[in-house]
Amino acid sequence: MRVERLGGLIDAAAAVVAEVDLDEVLRRLVSEARRATGARYAALGVLGSHGVLTDFIHEGLTPEEVAAIGTPPQGRGLLGTVVREARSIVVNDLGAHVDSFGFPPGHPAMKSFLGVPVRAGRSVFGNLYLTEKEGGFTETDVALVEALALIAGSAVNTARLRDRLAQMEIVEDRDRIARDLHDSIIQDLFAIGLSLQGLSERTEDEVTTAMLDDAVDRLDDAVEALRRYIYELKTSDELRRGFSDRMTDLVDRLSGPYPTIVELSLDPGVDRLDARTAEEALKLLTEALSNALRHAQASKVSVSAVVAGEHVVLTVADDGRGFDPQTVEKGMGLVNMAERARHLGGEMRIDSDGKGTSLEISISFS
Repeated sequence: MRVERLGGLIDAAAAVVAEVDLDEVLRRLVSEARRATGARYAALGVLGSHGVLTDFIHEGLTPEEVAAIGTPPQGRGLLGTVVREARSIVVNDLGAHVDSFGFPPGHPAMKSFLGVPVRAGRSVFGNLYLTEKEGGFTETDVALVEALALIAGSAVNTARLRDRLAQMEIVEDRDRIARDLHDSIIQDLFAIGLSLQGLSERTEDEVTTAMLDDAVDRLDDAVEALRRYIYELKTSDELRRGFSDRMTDLVDRLSGPYPTIVELSLDPGVDRLDARTAEEALKLLTEALSNALRHAQASKVSVSAVVAGEHVVLTVADDGRGFDPQTVEKGMGLVNMAERARHLGGEMRIDSDGKGTSLEISISFS
């Protein structure tokens, strides 16, 4: 895998939560898909209610070629096959494919083809199409474009939910939007991250691995931005929920996309934490548990919160590979975590010996 092909994918992932204009996000994704694969032409076909292409965003054609082609495609031929079957399709010779419909007069010649569906939630929103790559499209091309398609689906959901929020002020609807943001978009971004981690494990090039790891970190930043957005949507009643309930929900959400077993133990006394301190404690727990799930390669992680005098002690312990805290503090954000713990009147301690890691954070009640 060429390192430079990853840059567009990383930027596109970051753009999901940064852009509010859906058309601009989709155009950006078409451009990044074309650049990441090296295709000459790229397009995104948006589907209407009856499975017909209602919009066609493209790149690579000259204005003269667009004028010569005339009416945009309606989803017949192989484009329609991608619509009907809702799966990725790779073809080395368009003209030889059984579903080929041919090209209208004035259309440039196209041979190699890659089509990938774009899902917004449970439904197919549209399809990404790429054509004319020298040598044909590879398995890596398919993996990259499928990741971009997930990003596109997340962008569509984000834009739709933000539009709903702008139009509605009812408290119950704000809660529903917050749940939808988490259930659809955050889970999509987790899926993209897992896909990139899989690519990282299959490559032996250290520079490429570093770029893939950076892509996962950027996705984590996007997820954190969405979490902040969701927090702003929460009602005052939600924020008054006990720390133990909110911690349980957080652990469930973070552990959901991973095969790792996560066990949780809670002392009822932790609900004495005030709302502001509880919010900061949950942020620290998010980072600690995310590090364990992503980096430890553990089969089990134990999470606990207990009362010790005037402090709540949070512990995240795993049975993974361990690490040297002196060499990875910056990369895993441990320095910032320790500083935030001190601001909360406590401290952070790490014990890692190659047979697992235990991270302990104390937080003052006062």
